[in-house]
Amino acid sequence: MNDVLLQIDGLTKAYPGVVANDNVSFEIKQGEIHALLGENGAGKSTLVKAIYGLVKPDTGRMVLKGADYAQPEPRAARTAGVTMVFQHFSLFDALSVAENISLGMENPPRMTELSERVRVVSKQYGLPLDPERIVGDLSAGERQRIEIIRCLLQDPKLLIMDEPTSVLTPQEVKLLFATLRKLRSEGTSILYISHKLGEIKALCDKATVLRRGVVVGACDPKMTSTGDMAEMMVGSALKPPVRAPNVPGEARLTVTSLSAAPTHAFGTPLRDISFEVARGEVLGIGGVAGNGQDELLAALSGERLVDAGMISLDGVDIGRQKPNARRALGLLTAPEERLGHAAAPEMSLTENALLTGANREDLAPGGIVRWGKTRDFADRIIMAFDVRTPSSRSAARSLSGGNLQKFVIGREILQKPNVFVVNQPTWGVDAAAAAAIRQALLDLASGGAAVIVISQDLDELMEVSDGFAALNQGQLSATRPAKGLSVEEIGLMLGGAHDLQAVPA
Repeated sequence: MNDVLLQIDGLTKAYPGVVANDNVSFEIKQGEIHALLGENGAGKSTLVKAIYGLVKPDTGRMVLKGADYAQPEPRAARTAGVTMVFQHFSLFDALSVAENISLGMENPPRMTELSERVRVVSKQYGLPLDPERIVGDLSAGERQRIEIIRCLLQDPKLLIMDEPTSVLTPQEVKLLFATLRKLRSEGTSILYISHKLGEIKALCDKATVLRRGVVVGACDPKMTSTGDMAEMMVGSALKPPVRAPNVPGEARLTVTSLSAAPTHAFGTPLRDISFEVARGEVLGIGGVAGNGQDELLAALSGERLVDAGMISLDGVDIGRQKPNARRALGLLTAPEERLGHAAAPEMSLTENALLTGANREDLAPGGIVRWGKTRDFADRIIMAFDVRTPSSRSAARSLSGGNLQKFVIGREILQKPNVFVVNQPTWGVDAAAAAAIRQALLDLASGGAAVIVISQDLDELMEVSDGFAALNQGQLSATRPAKGLSVEEIGLMLGGAHDLQAVPA
């Protein structure tokens, strides 16, 4: 027991209609990188929130270094040596790196002293940061460094990381892994949550698997195939997405010399973007976060109007059309941000289904909502995309991130768009759900829709795309056939080699 850092015995936490954690027991050893695996809604988030003091378990016991551990709030957890880097960063764009780090510390030193500590510690762990830089000017990878360094400055015994590589380039992932291995060698334990099983296999020493709130097994990732780990998570073998034979037809969406201002003060302007997507085609657009993805989606959806002649849908100029008019013509979108943009947190799933489906599903003729028909639509989404929720009456914020993502994607796909634009379709989604979403996108294209997938997951883009283009600092590279693209070519495109010429398919 001397080498056990944290022991969890019989932890249970229930919410109305669902048991999130059901008699969960496992242990994390000193200096171990321990993976926590499971489908969306398996109970991973509830479990780490209990460890971090955000959730109070109903029953069960936690022991940290031989002493009872039951923290009422994150502040107490940090004092005990437990820190967490969340999937969604909590940073203020207008403040400096040092100022942001100071806000997350209980007793921060003077700013000059803190800045020097940031320089020293960030360099020591291979994550160099300039404490004077304004956060709004930083890349997603640099922002994650801030969250990690803020934790390291508090000398953690246990570092919890939730989907830490979802916004990183392959090079940044290597850098992060080197840092985590250094921390392990110094005795820090790491609880690592990720749906990327290849990363789990490369990095982690042990994995505990949750399914429907219950621990169903554990394994040594280095000795277990990714297929076997996925099967432990879902209880059955995964089927890879299959594309029906299809010959792309005429252009459905044409973008010509699209330029647009950023969506916010620290955003990225779009500069002279041109591309076409044909009937039955999937265009993958890759890029590191913060290179204009949000601005591109806003311009295509109609949230930001652009000059006439820049965007046409099936031959109709829609550059000055607003979102509802574009949706009526068949252009549907799903943004990256689930809560607050794609879904209203406090509204039920039924109400959220109404928000974008009112016209195409005829849910409110003459402005009078047909609630029965709207509930039926929400239930169809839940059934078709295996959304884990007690009912369509549940609030959007009550769902796990992955289950809400499945609902948002399903809501748009079931409306049968002519053109569908989606940003980060499987971000934070488990392997089985990711495969199902990718299959749904391929089926949509096979049915004659034009599909644009904006994603930071290169494996995903190579799996579903016919053509591939890279977004860098608001500019889009020439479209290349996805099949046969090498890692080196993709790297050049992501780095801004916009002069690479398109090659005929």
